[in-house]
Amino acid sequence: MQTLITWCGLAGVQEWVCCPGGRNAAMLKALSLCSGLKLWTHFDERAAAFFALGRMQDTARPVAVSVTSGTAAAELLPAVIEAYYQGRPLIVVTADRPSAFSGTGAPQSIEQRNIFGIYASACELEYPVSAASLPDLESQVAAGRPVHINIHLPEPRLDDVCPPFSSPVAEAPPLPPFRSSLSDLSRMLQFRAQEGLALLLGGLEPEEQEPALWLAKTLRVPILADATSGLREEEELSPHVLHDGDAVLSSCPPPFVLRVGDVPAGRFWRDLEALPRTEVFSISRTGFSGLARPSHVVQGDLDAVLRVLGDVPHVGDTLNLRRFSHRREALIEDLILTYPESEAALTRTLSLQACLGNRIFLGNSSPVRLWNLYAQRQLPVYYVRANRGANGIEGLLATFLGNAAAGGEAWCFLGDLSALYDANAGLLHRQLPRGKRVVAVLNNHGGGIFRSLQGGDSLTDEMERLLVQPHDLDMQALADLWGARALRLCCSADFELLDQLGDEDFALAEIVPDAEQTEAFNRRMAETK
Repeated sequence: MQTLITWCGLAGVQEWVCCPGGRNAAMLKALSLCSGLKLWTHFDERAAAFFALGRMQDTARPVAVSVTSGTAAAELLPAVIEAYYQGRPLIVVTADRPSAFSGTGAPQSIEQRNIFGIYASACELEYPVSAASLPDLESQVAAGRPVHINIHLPEPRLDDVCPPFSSPVAEAPPLPPFRSSLSDLSRMLQFRAQEGLALLLGGLEPEEQEPALWLAKTLRVPILADATSGLREEEELSPHVLHDGDAVLSSCPPPFVLRVGDVPAGRFWRDLEALPRTEVFSISRTGFSGLARPSHVVQGDLDAVLRVLGDVPHVGDTLNLRRFSHRREALIEDLILTYPESEAALTRTLSLQACLGNRIFLGNSSPVRLWNLYAQRQLPVYYVRANRGANGIEGLLATFLGNAAAGGEAWCFLGDLSALYDANAGLLHRQLPRGKRVVAVLNNHGGGIFRSLQGGDSLTDEMERLLVQPHDLDMQALADLWGARALRLCCSADFELLDQLGDEDFALAEIVPDAEQTEAFNRRMAETK
């Protein structure tokens, strides 16, 4: 076990998330005797893996998770998938029964070999582990992909003598500079961008923000910036950022779109599937196109790509999209004043508080979309994270707490079903260093976003029960489970309760919008497109 732990350290692993179990007890014992590592623990393998994902988002280093045999390995699959699409080298170390039990159906024995399919490179190890059998972890980490190490172990014994040891921890290897040709992108920018170009800023790593800002200031084209770019509120970009950009771009699609960063969360990106006349270019750390139709993708380090790309022309707003954006901005501000207890207005009020923190984490589906549309734009917020959302409500609270483990003031904005789905993850907070952390839960009593589907405004009672999952659950019980303060916020005046929180408080702030005001707000937005 010492050999494997040291091998992981040499690939940059400094933190392990440990889940209890008999089969991996020897691994846990070895980790407990190793100095130089940070060890976290949680009983739920699914939440533990998402917590590890959050730590990777925060530290930009690989993190390892240790679990026992059987279906414990299967619990890791959602986080492994999320890590795969985010380009993060989550290392999962699963204990297994000896190889002879494979295919027998014996207790605590399932087929763990290649259980993660395409989502993780797989390595099978026999006990005792020899250095010659270990995978090339450094290259896997550099590729930004998850790794699955499955160890076949004998019956567990905790009385074996294992002396204390120290594991060296190396710097994580950097990603390759870039892949793919820049010729198509260069020709578009130099010779055709004047026909009409929009810049879409998806999620960006901290080191990507400065080169993305340079590109945006140089091009001077209309910008649709996700909150996770960290540049949505950037003052230098405010003359170019579109308000309600999804609606603006969908009503007047530009001939060219340049996406930088992760796949955007907004509606316009999905609309691009049906807009073949709009040619799409992407510069992405992960290399995923995010589209089912052909597009141009350059994968790699943004700074390296821009250095090779060279001079970028000043293009400007040749389609005059900002004129439409000003109209949408005025409409949004008017509706927020008209419907102060709607989801949109309460999101704006929450953002005025959360922007003062060090970190913000946004849940998938409604929260991230509400934030992109309606959150404040006066104060810059550079650290905003979200998961890709392969499953909209999977592991969000655990990922937030992984991000928040660095200390300071951190805010999370989730839907009610997301919070309930990840309920036990809140117990991880007890291991975190001191700091103010607020989990704001938008309680619209079920999956309200499904009512926005075509035909969703006329669901039968049975479809409402099956799809929306309506509930009348009190979030106070969830706060009690976590050991958190419970606040109920129904109007802007209620948000003053957040001012009473101390620098070390953990709070669940239940936000309860007015359903009628929300419906009226959304109807007015749809009618004026």
